[in-house]
Amino acid sequence: MRLKKVMGYNQHRLSKDSSTVSDFGVFGLNYILQNSWIKKEDIGAVVVVSLCPDYFVPHNSNIIAGSCGLDDSVICMDIAQGCCGFLIGLMQSFMLLDHLTNKKVVLVNGDVLSHKISKRDRNDYPLIGDATTITIVENDASAKLIYYEMHMDGSRGNALKIPAGGFRMPSSSETAVMRDLGDGNFRALDHMHMDGSEIFNFVQTNAASMLLDVFNRGVSKMEDVDFFFFHQPNRFMLQKLAEKVGIPKDKLFMNLVENFGNPSGASIPLTAIYNCRETLLSKNSRCCLSAFGSGLAWGVMFMDLGNLHHCEMIESNL
Repeated sequence: MRLKKVMGYNQHRLSKDSSTVSDFGVFGLNYILQNSWIKKEDIGAVVVVSLCPDYFVPHNSNIIAGSCGLDDSVICMDIAQGCCGFLIGLMQSFMLLDHLTNKKVVLVNGDVLSHKISKRDRNDYPLIGDATTITIVENDASAKLIYYEMHMDGSRGNALKIPAGGFRMPSSSETAVMRDLGDGNFRALDHMHMDGSEIFNFVQTNAASMLLDVFNRGVSKMEDVDFFFFHQPNRFMLQKLAEKVGIPKDKLFMNLVENFGNPSGASIPLTAIYNCRETLLSKNSRCCLSAFGSGLAWGVMFMDLGNLHHCEMIESNL
């Protein structure tokens, strides 16, 4: 109850144990195609950003493209990234657009990390959420320039880690053994764990310094930003970050975790659609997008968002 009050969680959305990111990607893309928001022949690439592959091979992007009946000329690409996944996915999509001319990129960003967190871990499990977002990215000759900055520090990557399951430490009966951590929490080496204090300090130093620097350099004026769409680790961390950077709290949404849990890289587009759907459909807004977390990685993007062709949240029973 103490964590609930401080961190701001109330409920979270979790997938079934049998559901995968490609399931949600296929469900969502078929929904978009059936509503004629995009035609199959308009798609030049499918980019999937996720920490949760269905298999080592084939890749989620290939599975989604094949299941949706896309042409074999469509480029399929998977990127393994977590909290900063949406920003990195956008960067890759923008670069692909330089080569696809009039074609569009389908950016799928999703995770089902609840499958990798111990239900007996009271620190990590209540905050996690599962979600998949699909963003259609296309060229616009009249669009304004987009500012993008990304930082990586692999030397601190252990602060958010799943020890077992890869080639370094394959999953086994031994890695599945649940261990008492001494504080009433239980988890195995197969489970993800976040060092909360380490990540908090990282966000308050590296992420805050990056944001302060871009505003001090005049990349954008604070007062010119209509919305701050940030990764959503928890409400407490965002409140402290806003205070340190001087971000008006009425422009920074902090309500995702209490309604959905922390959905990893999908949190930025999910925050936008949950809070600003009507605005994003009707007019342009100056937006600051920022994410920070696994890797460790932290980044920021300034761009205009609005007058979207579609902006909708759907729920599946997968």
